Amino acid sequence: QVQLVESGGGLVQAGGSLTLSCAAAGNVFGINTMGWYRQAPEKPRELVATITSGGSANYADSLKGRFTVSRDDAKNTVYLQMNNLKPEDTAVYYCYGGFLEPQYGVVEYWGQGTQVTVSS
Repeated sequence: QVQLVESGGGLVQAGGSLTLSCAAAGNVFGINTMGWYRQAPEKPRELVATITSGGSANYADSLKGRFTVSRDDAKNTVYLQMNNLKPEDTAVYYCYGGFLEPQYGVVEYWGQGTQVTVSS
């Protein structure tokens, strides 16, 4: 099993930046996709960005250019650099990990979520 531990959320003024981190611990398998989703109150959870173990990144179209996802495989950690934050970015951000486990196929894990609040 895998545990995803997030950090870096908080309060920031519009136009500011934050970097979120998510470290995966446990039975981390090499073939995986990690990234971020977010959920604002009374809205569905939506993709922010993901990145595969091969380095291919996928972003929500509306966030391209402001957000950057990256990973450090030596630390089993994925990052989300958020720039030019806007009030509409306010949400709970959830770390995601999908791991190809030999016994079960792809198994998905979620972090507990970290609050990002952007003030106007």
